[in-house]
Amino acid sequence: MNKIISKIKQIFSIPDLRKKILIVALLLVAFRLFAAIPVPDVDATKLKAIFSSNQLLGILNVFSGGTMDNLSIVMLGVGPYITATIIMQLLTMIFPKMKEMYYEEGEAGRMKFNQISRYITVPLALLQSYAYLNILTSQGALSAMALPSMIRNIILITAGTMFVMWIGELISEYKIGNGISLIIFAGIISSIPNVIRNAVVSYQPSMLTTYLGFLVVAVMIIAGVVIINEAERKVPVSYAKRVRGNRMFGGVSTYLPLKVNQAGVIPIIFAISIMLFPQFIGQIFAVIKTTWALNVSNFLIKLFQNQIIYSGLYFVLVLLFTYFYTMVTFDPKEISQNLQKNGGFVPGIRPGQPTASFLSQVLNRITLVGALFLGLIAVLPSILVGVTGNQTLTIGGTSVLIVVSVALETYKQIESQLVMREYE
Repeated sequence: MNKIISKIKQIFSIPDLRKKILIVALLLVAFRLFAAIPVPDVDATKLKAIFSSNQLLGILNVFSGGTMDNLSIVMLGVGPYITATIIMQLLTMIFPKMKEMYYEEGEAGRMKFNQISRYITVPLALLQSYAYLNILTSQGALSAMALPSMIRNIILITAGTMFVMWIGELISEYKIGNGISLIIFAGIISSIPNVIRNAVVSYQPSMLTTYLGFLVVAVMIIAGVVIINEAERKVPVSYAKRVRGNRMFGGVSTYLPLKVNQAGVIPIIFAISIMLFPQFIGQIFAVIKTTWALNVSNFLIKLFQNQIIYSGLYFVLVLLFTYFYTMVTFDPKEISQNLQKNGGFVPGIRPGQPTASFLSQVLNRITLVGALFLGLIAVLPSILVGVTGNQTLTIGGTSVLIVVSVALETYKQIESQLVMREYE
């Protein structure tokens, strides 16, 4: 505890760092203030009921930063921007020029890449706001809107999305954590008081054992998230000695860190996007109100209301997307080529293709552990509801993963700034 207090004192004793932290905190407060402003004509009671009964909407509410369950003007949060970024990353696999722009053109290429992502965010926000407003209107959470009112709300929500995206990028510039992640983090943290209040209100003496078991499981899950998030396989790398002029270079040994959870929370976002699409289709068919359209709508809605089918499909998609995203972000062949160019090699493995095959084999093994863990985290709420039978006592595995990951990332960035200033 004394170490933590001394670290906090050290952080706030540096004027520049203290100023950055306070500005980031004020930006997050501004985001939460806008999150409390609802669009017109909202039935708050029905809206809460819809989100509490639909697990997928609940997860989307997490990724929006907790702004969707009250239909605020920033209800989409950073969702459209995340979707735009995912689309751009997928395009790097299809178009070589996109891959070259992101990976080979350095900082200028990444700036151009991010600029295109921002442009894509606008039409995505327009489409998503229109779709959500129609779905919530059909379920009675919103009163039927005339065309001018619909256009007004769509413009409001799209503007709110761009405002949140701007706040996120502004936070990132201060290098106190990732801005987009911190916005999601702030939304999750803001919901904790309500969770505690609901748990206290629903408490009965006969449920003491359940509550204690819940606390034990919660601590174990947080510990597991920290361990998996920080776990890495260190592949030893040696560099051959080289003589240039009168100086000798190389001859050192280091390691190549391969993270167990290489993909982070991205596979869960991918899986949610895929899981959401059939339900959107079902809601659209429900609006058509013909016999065949209603049959299709009922089939899709009932299919995803079945917790076994929903959880099983969700788990499999997270597994598949974990491998997919890891393959996109980590290319063993490229790594082996870079090692060979710089005179590096893995002891006992020939340079070139044998090194690429070795790295690919190691990566596949450790990714399996990370993929299974992410899949378990994704379906954790369904498992706990099935075991306890209590909707209040559910640990949002995705929420825990985001909170812990963002907290660790933010801590590391602050720590690096402290080290830099101590070095100076």
